[in-house]
Amino acid sequence: MEKQYYVYIMTNNTNTVTYTGVTNDLNRRIYEHKNKLGEGFTHKYNVTKLVYHEVSQNIESAILREKQIKSCSRKNKVAIVNTVNPDWRDLYESL
Repeated sequence: MEKQYYVYIMTNNTNTVTYTGVTNDLNRRIYEHKNKLGEGFTHKYNVTKLVYHEVSQNIESAILREKQIKSCSRKNKVAIVNTVNPDWRDLYESL
């Protein structure tokens, strides 16, 4: 089985903060964010809702995409999320 990498966008309950990350285990990583298992931005700003994710077949392209999204304006990040999740539902349960 080929390894997969995930680029994801998370937000807080009021959808006012966004966080973009990359991981090779999306379930584990979102679980860590939801349960505040690490210190940092997502813990500080209560970022616990997965609203977008995409799959990449190699880490280089995943990191490149993460950097591309991170450099976007908030307006563009909102547009990315809206393409697949216009209601900004938490997608964690559907993984």
